[in-house]
Amino acid sequence: MMPTIALTSNLASNSLDRLHAVQLVLSSCRSISSINLLHQKCRPKLLSSKFRVQCEPKTEEMQMRRCSPFLESVFLSSDGVMGSREWKTVPDIWRSSAEKFGDRVAVVDPYHDPPSTMTYKQLEQDILDFSEGLRVIGVRPAEKLALFADNSCRWLVADQGIMATGAINVVRGSRSSVEELLQIYNHSESVALVVDNPEFFNRISETLRSQAAMRFVILVWGDKSCLTSEVLEGLPVYNYKDIIDLGHESRMCLLDSHDARQHYIYEAISSDDVATIMYTSGTTGNPKGVMLTHKNLLHQINNLWDIVPAEPGDRFLSMLPSWHAYERAAEYFIFTYGIEQVYTTVKYLKEDLRRYQPNYLVTVPLVLETLYNGIQKQIFTSSTVRKLVALFFIKISLTYMGIKRIYEGKCLTNCQKQCSFLVAAFDWLWARTISLLLRPLHMLAKKIVYNKIHSAIGISKAGISGGGSLPSHVDRFFEAIDVKVQNGYGLTESSPVAAARRPSCNVLGTVGHPIRHTEIRVVDFETGDVLPPGSKGIVEIKGPQVMKGYYKNELATKQVLKEGGWLNTGDIGWIAPSHSRGRSRCCSGMVVLEGRAKDTIVLSTGENVEPSELEEAAMRSSLIQQIVVIGQDQRRLGAIIVPNKDEILATAKRSTKGADLSELSKENLTALLHEELRKRTSKCSFHIGPILVIDEPFTIDNGFMTPTMKIRRDKVVAQYKLQIEDMYK
Repeated sequence: MMPTIALTSNLASNSLDRLHAVQLVLSSCRSISSINLLHQKCRPKLLSSKFRVQCEPKTEEMQMRRCSPFLESVFLSSDGVMGSREWKTVPDIWRSSAEKFGDRVAVVDPYHDPPSTMTYKQLEQDILDFSEGLRVIGVRPAEKLALFADNSCRWLVADQGIMATGAINVVRGSRSSVEELLQIYNHSESVALVVDNPEFFNRISETLRSQAAMRFVILVWGDKSCLTSEVLEGLPVYNYKDIIDLGHESRMCLLDSHDARQHYIYEAISSDDVATIMYTSGTTGNPKGVMLTHKNLLHQINNLWDIVPAEPGDRFLSMLPSWHAYERAAEYFIFTYGIEQVYTTVKYLKEDLRRYQPNYLVTVPLVLETLYNGIQKQIFTSSTVRKLVALFFIKISLTYMGIKRIYEGKCLTNCQKQCSFLVAAFDWLWARTISLLLRPLHMLAKKIVYNKIHSAIGISKAGISGGGSLPSHVDRFFEAIDVKVQNGYGLTESSPVAAARRPSCNVLGTVGHPIRHTEIRVVDFETGDVLPPGSKGIVEIKGPQVMKGYYKNELATKQVLKEGGWLNTGDIGWIAPSHSRGRSRCCSGMVVLEGRAKDTIVLSTGENVEPSELEEAAMRSSLIQQIVVIGQDQRRLGAIIVPNKDEILATAKRSTKGADLSELSKENLTALLHEELRKRTSKCSFHIGPILVIDEPFTIDNGFMTPTMKIRRDKVVAQYKLQIEDMYK
C-alpha cells in the first residue's frame, strides 16, 4: 500500500505546467472509469471560475500490469523484470518490425472512412496506444473482449492492442447471425464488445443488450452519433480515436513520470497464456471455442517463410476475414518481413488485382475457382479466332506441364512399389524429349495469351490457397498459364497451418510436406493404429501449433486431443510413399487429402462415398452454380443443385430457338442437368441419381454457408428434408 501522489506535482516535476496538467485530466475524463490518467482517484473541483485538480490522500492497492516482454520492455525493466529481445508473445513482433522497417508502408486500407495508410512505426504506436487506452477504461489481464469486426487496419490494431494488455480477444465477423454472435459472446464470458461500426451494432444491440452483460462498447469505425439513442442509454461507448487518445496521454505520463510507474506491479505475459479464442465455422453443429496461445501463433510466425519467402517491399492483397485463422496467421507472419498489405473486399477484388498487382494473394479455393471461371468466360465470349487460339494453347500447355511433371518426378502415387532403374531411365528420356518439343509452343502461348491474363490478375509470385480442397482442374489450369498456386492444409485447432506446398516442390494433388517442427501421421479409422505410407486413414497432427483445447468443453477436447499431443483432424488422407527413382521420386512424405470423415456418405449397400470428388467434378460445369451430394442411408446418391441461370438460359437458347428460362419446364431443366452431371462425373467411382433443383443459392446471409465460405451440409439437408424424401420416393 502506498499514498497517492498529487497529479499536478507529478506533472510539474516533469516540466509540465499546471494548466497543461488540468487540460490533460479533463481531456481524459470521458467516463467514470477513465477520470485519472494514472488510475488514481483524483477529482476536479470548481472554485470560483477556475478548475483545480486535487488528489485525495488515500491509499490503494498496487495494480497488476501485464506486458508483452519485448514490446513494452521499458516498463518491465523499470520494475526489475528482465527485458528480452526474444519474441515471447505475438505483440512483440511490432517492436522488431518498427525498428527494421519504421518508415516503410505496412498497410493500405482504401475502402474505409477515412482511407488509411500506416507505416510500421505508426502501426506500432497505435497498437501501444490502443492497448494503454483499454487499460485506462478498466480492461484487466485474462478478461475476454469480443472483437466482432471485419478485415481492416484498425481490426489489426484492436486485435494486437487487446493481446498486449494480457486480455484475450474473442473474434468473429459482422456477417455472422445475431444468434451466433450472442452465443459466442456469452459462451466465451466476454465482458465488453469491440464492434466494427455503428450500423452493425445497431443491428445486434437489442439482442445483445437484453441477453448479455456489457461493460462498454468500442466502435472500430464510425462515430457514436450514428448509434440509436436506445443503444447509448447507460452504456459507455467509445470510438477508435477515444481509445487511442486516452492511451497516448496515459502512456506519455507513465513514460515521463517515474513516480507514476510505481503504482503498478509489472509482469510479463507468458508464451503459454491464451492469446485468443477462435470459434470454429460450425459446419457440423455449434461452433467450439478454440484456445490458441501466444506460443501456438508464434510457431506460425517463425515457420511460414519456407512456404512464402516474402521480402521487404512485397505486396500482399488481403481479402479474407482477418478473424479467420488462416488469414490471421498469414498477416502476423508477413508483417515481420516488411511487406505492404492492401485490404480489399470480394466486391473490389478483381479491380484491385489489376490496380495493385500483388506479389502474393492469400486466398481460399472458392476465390481461385471464381478467377478461373472469369477467365474461362472471357475466353468463350471472345471472337471465334481468339477463342480457338486460346483453347489450343491452353491444351498444349496442359500437356506440356503434365509431361514436365513426369521427368521432374512430381507425379503423385500411393503405390509403394517403385519401377526398375531401366524403366525409370526410359520414362525420363521420353518425357524430357516430348517436353522439349512442346516448350516452344508453351513459351509462345505465354507471350500471346497468358501475359494478358497475368496483367489482369497480378499475383506475380504465388497464390497461397488454404481452408479447403483445391479442385484439380483449377490447380492444373493455373499451373498451365504459369500462375503459381501453393496449396496448404490446417485447422483452426492447429493455428492453422500444418502442411503446405513449397515453391521449389509444388506437387499438384497434395497439400505438401508438414511445416517445420510438425509431425503428421495417418491412423486406421477403427483401431487407431498408425498406417504405412500410401494407406488411407484419419490424419493426425502433432506440433507446437496445436491448440490448448476447447474453451469450457473438456469432452470435445478429449475427443480430438489424444495421448502424446496428437490432434485428430477428422480428415481422410494418406502420405505419399518414398521412392528413390521414377515419376514419384520428389513426392515422398507429402500429404494427400480425400475429404472429411464426417462428410462421408454411407449408402444402404454399405459403401462409403466421399462427396467431394463428385462435387468437384460437377462444379466444372458452367451450368452448375452450387451442388451438395447427398444419400446417407439411401441405395444411391442424389444431389441438391443450384443452377447457373444465365448459362442455363444460353444453353436453352442454343438448343431450342427462342427458348426462355421461364418457358423451360422443370422436366427439361432436370434432364439438362442430369446430362451435364453424367458427362462431368463419368470418371468418378460413383454416379449421381436423382437431383433436387432449387432457386435460392447457398450464402452466408441465409445461413447455408459459414463465414469462411463452406457449405453447411447439415443445414442444407435439414432445410430440404421433405423434398429429399419425395425425391427418393
